[in-house]
Amino acid sequence: MAEMFSLWNMFRIGWRGVKLSRRVTNAAVSAQTQRRYSTECSLFGLLFDIDGVLVRGRTPIPAAKQCFRNLVDGDGKYRVPVVFVTNAGNSLRETKAEQLSHLLEVEVSPDQVVLSHSPLRVFTQFHDLCVLVSGQGPVVEVAHNVGFKNVVTIDMLREANPLLDVVDHNRRPKHLIPPSMDLPPIDAVVLFGEPIRWETNLQLITDVLLTNGRPGNPVTSLHYPHIPVLACNMDLLWMAEAKNPRFGHGMFLVCLESIYKKITGCELKYEALIGKPSVVTYNYAELLIRKQAEKLGWTRPVERLYAIGDNPMADIYGANLYNRYLKAMHRTRVQAQGSSSSQVPGDQQCEASDDAKGSGRVMVGGSFDHRLPEGCSSILVCTGVYNRDHQDLPSDPEQTVTEQRIFHGHRDFRFDPSLTQPSFIVHDVRDGVELVFQREGWSLQ
Repeated sequence: MAEMFSLWNMFRIGWRGVKLSRRVTNAAVSAQTQRRYSTECSLFGLLFDIDGVLVRGRTPIPAAKQCFRNLVDGDGKYRVPVVFVTNAGNSLRETKAEQLSHLLEVEVSPDQVVLSHSPLRVFTQFHDLCVLVSGQGPVVEVAHNVGFKNVVTIDMLREANPLLDVVDHNRRPKHLIPPSMDLPPIDAVVLFGEPIRWETNLQLITDVLLTNGRPGNPVTSLHYPHIPVLACNMDLLWMAEAKNPRFGHGMFLVCLESIYKKITGCELKYEALIGKPSVVTYNYAELLIRKQAEKLGWTRPVERLYAIGDNPMADIYGANLYNRYLKAMHRTRVQAQGSSSSQVPGDQQCEASDDAKGSGRVMVGGSFDHRLPEGCSSILVCTGVYNRDHQDLPSDPEQTVTEQRIFHGHRDFRFDPSLTQPSFIVHDVRDGVELVFQREGWSLQ
């Protein structure tokens, strides 16, 4: 289904700058566009971030509606494969598709939506375990939807152990302590997104990790490595209606990591980090692009992907990391075709990079049973987290923006400055789509 998931570790972020114009900052576009016009129209797909690109909170960005009116024909059929890739994770795909259909005034199907937790469907080795889930919204339904069979919520854990959650004095037991209800031991923790009561979730998740999944028991010794933790959505910040970005799930992860290390002296380990910028999320999105292309009746494979986003730390880094992965896979394929060996390297399970901390290996089966896109270009818009009026990119590519010298990416991702530079910078999503169609020799009329 998907190729290997590459997990890069320990990066401090900043992005190398490029000059910005109203439409695009890449000086080579004109020559590239002429080359595209001189050849047969190529086939491409579009990956859209949602918050800060198409909407701000519940309000559509004006350019988005016009953009999507141009992306469908008179029958409402998409001209090219379109998939929405968001780090949001507090709803079902069906709900998000319905919201997008209403906001953009075009039909969006659940098969076009990748939420931060969507790739958990391929992590079947955890589906039969008893998992504690954290987040908000229909977390139980979401967990069952992606394959987990035995689910315990924070509220269930709190009711079973009423003495654990005592930060809010009004929620403390006021009378005789009721006996704890029996819950099975917790085998793994799944973090879907930022919860509502951070203090409750932080306390109870820490209890579960310290007691090896039995939070009602006393801590007698350190259980390390702790039980598996799978986290979705690493965004430190995200853009809503407010003038400045809001805390995201990445901020909650920072709190949990800090608490665990302060108590134990050890690093919190993740079995998997899912959502942008991880490659497994883009692999899953590419699978959906292929399915959309089949529905459009395309018989040739999609040659290129364009990922449009507003967050340099998630959207741009992730798209460029996936582009690097695609290039590496193509090199491997060429080498395999030129080898006399009957075994194709990509047909084997591929192991993710693992840092010295041993932060967990994630495996996703990979094969060459289909042709991957040649590459994935990143397009940064100025309507969300990145705002050119407040964050001017320096002309010197070796110099980072002052604000971005502060690490905003996740702890376990290795820093590579080349991956933080967008292929193109445009004002809004409409400009981005127009740029793509121009480069590929397609008409939006």
